[in-house]
Amino acid sequence: MQDYWNGSKTFSAKMRKIKETPLSGIILRKYEKPFRLEGRELVKKLCLSLGLLQPGDTRDVIVDIFYVLVKAKQPVESKEIEERAAFFRKENNLTGLGITPANVRRQLRRLKELMLIEKKGKYYSLTEGESLKNIFEEKIRKFYIEPISERVGEYCSYVDKLREEWLT
Repeated sequence: MQDYWNGSKTFSAKMRKIKETPLSGIILRKYEKPFRLEGRELVKKLCLSLGLLQPGDTRDVIVDIFYVLVKAKQPVESKEIEERAAFFRKENNLTGLGITPANVRRQLRRLKELMLIEKKGKYYSLTEGESLKNIFEEKIRKFYIEPISERVGEYCSYVDKLREEWLT
């Protein structure tokens, strides 16, 4: 067994292995203020801001799926979401690639996991019929950002304690 020495303590290479699978995670990006953006471009920027889409990603079907749900006055079935998104993409001269039932379900699941939408029976809608601002504040901030921020703070405190031991 190999040992590592840091000057005052010996650390075994067979230390308890820590799981590296996160319990939860979210990517947030800050962009310019949203004035002058409308329709699809505004929804796309929201998707980018929430980490649902990577910058420069051409596979952006999630934007159209989310756009359909944001515009919907009533809850919508996944088949109808697929059809509306395909029509919208065609209308905007975008490729129809990615508009498959399996991919639509996958993107709906991603939106649902982030608590932006909900499914009741076979119908999808914005969570609890709320505004996106309220969903962000009450769901994303409260259940993702705050707990993650608190846990990162705990890790910082533990590393600070360890650093103090190393420096003394």
